[in-house]
Amino acid sequence: MTQMRWLELLSTVRFGSSKQNTEQARSPFHKDYDRIIFSQSFRQLNRKTQVHPLTQHDGIHTRLTHSLEVSCIGRSLGMLAAEKIRDELPMWISPADVGAIIQAACLAHDIGNPPFGHAGEYAIREWFDDASHGDFLSSLTPEQQADVRQFEGNAQGLRLLTKIDYHPNDGGMRLTYATLGAYLKYPWLSKTIDSQGNTPASKRAKFGCYQSEKEILQQIGHQLGLIQYGEYHFCRHPLTYLLEAADDICYALIDLEDGIILNMLSYEQVEPIFLNLLGDYGTPAELAMPYTTWQQKIAALRGRVMKRLVDEVTSAFAKHHFEILSGQLKGSLLQYCSPDIEAGIDCAKNLAREKIFEHPQKSGLEIIAHQSLQHILDAFIPLTTPNKIHNFKEGRLLSIISGLGVRFSDDHYDNIMQVLDVISKFSDHQAYHLAQELQGNKVGFL
Repeated sequence: MTQMRWLELLSTVRFGSSKQNTEQARSPFHKDYDRIIFSQSFRQLNRKTQVHPLTQHDGIHTRLTHSLEVSCIGRSLGMLAAEKIRDELPMWISPADVGAIIQAACLAHDIGNPPFGHAGEYAIREWFDDASHGDFLSSLTPEQQADVRQFEGNAQGLRLLTKIDYHPNDGGMRLTYATLGAYLKYPWLSKTIDSQGNTPASKRAKFGCYQSEKEILQQIGHQLGLIQYGEYHFCRHPLTYLLEAADDICYALIDLEDGIILNMLSYEQVEPIFLNLLGDYGTPAELAMPYTTWQQKIAALRGRVMKRLVDEVTSAFAKHHFEILSGQLKGSLLQYCSPDIEAGIDCAKNLAREKIFEHPQKSGLEIIAHQSLQHILDAFIPLTTPNKIHNFKEGRLLSIISGLGVRFSDDHYDNIMQVLDVISKFSDHQAYHLAQELQGNKVGFL
C-alpha cells in the first residue's frame, strides 16, 4: 500500500522562491506564520463575519479572532501529536516545528472567505447562477463556470496565499510547501455543473482550488508526495486533519458563547453541553463559587474541555497514523475519539443551528448582506467583458475598481476572478458602504 513520507510532507522549500532559510531564531514554519499575520488579507479578517454579519458588539468573534483561536488550538494539537509519533518523524523536526506548521495553516484557514461569511458565499454563487447573467459566462469553459458558480472561500484562500499577496503572480506569500499542504482541506478542483445546475455527484461540493491555480495544486501535491487519486486530485496532507479538528472545536464551542452575549441563548442552555464534554477531567471550582459571572464559568469550562479534546484528538491521530499516511482515513479525527465527544460536539452544533443560525436577528442581517454583494456584482461584473465600450457610469465604475488593483485583459475568466479577488478581500463594512454608494444612498462629497 502506498504511503506518504514525513520527510517530504514537512518540506521547508518555499513555493515561488529558491532562497534557503538562513535564520537561526525562526524556523521556516514560524516565518510562514509571521508572513500571514502581517499580510493585508489577514488584517481584513478583523471586520469579517464569523457567524453574525455587521455586528456592532465588540465582544463577538470575527474571522480574525476566530482564526487566532483556531491557530492556538492547532499549535497544541500539532505539538502533542508530534510527541505521540516522535519516532516516525525526521530527526531534524521537533514537535514545535509541527505545531508551527499547523498554527500557520490555521491562521490562514479563513483568509479567502468573502465578507458576510457563508451569506457572502451564497450571494456570489447565486448571482452567477441567475439565468439573466448567463451572458457573462458564455465565453468561459464549463470548468471555469463551475468555479464562479460554486465560489469557495477555501479555493480563494489558496489563490491569495500563492498569487495575490506580497508577490503578485510570483509565489504570493511564498510559504513553505508544508504549510500550504496543511492549509489545503480539499486538494482538488471544482466539479463541472451540468445544464440543470447540479454537480455530477453532489451539489456545491467543497473544493480547494480554482482552474486558475490548478498547476499550483499539482506542484504542491508532487512536492509533498501526496497520494494522487486523479487529475488535479490529491489526498489530504496528514496535518490537515489536525487543522480541521482545531476549527471544529473552536466554532462548535465558541459560537455558543457569542449566542449568550447576543441573548440568543442562555448560559443554562450551554453549561450542560460543556459538562458532558468534560468526561473525567473534573468540574471546575468556579461553577460553585458565589458571585461568579457566566463569563468566568464558561471560560473555566472551555479551558478544561479543550484540554480533553486536544488529548483525545492527538491520540486518535497517533492511533490511526498508518491510515492517515496511506490516505485511507474517512471522516474527521473527532469521529475516532471517545463516542461522547462526537456526540457532544454534534449537540453543540445542533443548539447553534436551532437557536443562533435561524434567529430572526441574524436572518435579517444576512438579507442585507446578501443584497449588498449582489449590488456590487451588478456593478462590476459587466465591466469584465473584454473589449467592451463603456458608457459614462461604467467608466466611473472602472475607475473605482482599477484603483483597487484590477487590470482587465482579453481573458474574461481572469477578469472575473480579479473582481472576485477584490470583493472577497472586503470587510463586511467596506462591502456594505460600497453597496450603499452604488445605489446612490450615500453622497460622496466632502
